[in-house]
Amino acid sequence: MPNIKFNYLYRDGANYKKFSSIIFDNDQSISLEDLEALIQSKLIYGEWFYADQWKVPEIFLSSFDFKTDPTWHEFESVEYCDEPANSTISLAEFVGILRSV
Repeated sequence: MPNIKFNYLYRDGANYKKFSSIIFDNDQSISLEDLEALIQSKLIYGEWFYADQWKVPEIFLSSFDFKTDPTWHEFESVEYCDEPANSTISLAEFVGILRSV
């Protein structure tokens, strides 16, 4: 089964954006539909999450200001890919983290 790419972004108070993705090795053949349903069930107002709680890298812009910029990140999508995994945690660990938040 192909690996899974988790795409997300950070949007600051002025609407500047920074995009990133994490690629998980899908050695347990987790379906994209099941993973997306779990992610959607854990998002704040259907869009946002705190990267530190989900154990994914924070991608704040260099001009980050706690007074005016949000501290959450925005979920974009998940997709299958053939790129090599680059995550420091496994997909099973990520699913476990999502289930616990």
